[in-house]
Formats: sequence, structure tokens, C-alpha cells
Amino acid sequence: QVQLVESGGGLVQPGGSLRLSCKIATEVAEVFTMGWYRQAPGKAREMVALSSSGGATNYGDSVAGRFTISRDNAKNTVSLQMDTLTPADTAVYYCYLNARQYILLAARDYWGQGTQVTVSS
Repeated sequence: QVQLVESGGGLVQPGGSLRLSCKIATEVAEVFTMGWYRQAPGKAREMVALSSSGGATNYGDSVAGRFTISRDNAKNTVSLQMDTLTPADTAVYYCYLNARQYILLAARDYWGQGTQVTVSS
């Protein structure tokens, strides 16, 4: 099983910034998409930002222009810089990975355990 280790969540005031990081802690054969999803209480999980192996990025409508995803392929890490945070950004943020763990296996999705981000005064 591929393990993802997240860090960087916490409490921040509205208008503030946070940076989330995620590292692939298990050796994998091939990494495709990495990114972040979030889930607020009572709501469905939604895509926040994704980064493809080719360098393309995709952002959810509610975070575009405020959040920036970055990826270090050599270190197998993905980060999310979150600026101008609002209470609506409060959620558990999950690191997402689509990868092939072994070369003969099909690619599949993996999820981190989640890190809480709370935006409140």
C-alpha cells in the first residue's frame, strides 16, 4: 500500500495563508497525477488542485487565483500554497495520488489521511 504523509494544516485567521505538503513515503514505479481534495462537514469531497506528470495544473473554481499547487518530482512531493483564506476554505484536506506502485500493476488512486484546515477569527 502506498503511503502519503501530509503536513501543514492548522488554524489561521481569515485573509491569512497556509502551506500544505505531501510526500509519497512508499517507493512507487510511476507517478501520474498528484494533488489535493477537501471535504467540509456535511459536504461532498471536492477537487482543490491537481498537477499532472506533464506539468499541467487544474484548480477548483472556488480556489483559482488564491491557491497554488507545486510539485517536486525528484522528491515525490506536492505542496499547496493557500492564500487569502476564508472561512469557506475550512475543511479536511486530502493529498491525492494516481500512481503505479509496481510496473506490472495498473495505476490507481491513493489518499492521504487528511489534515484539518480551519479558517476562523
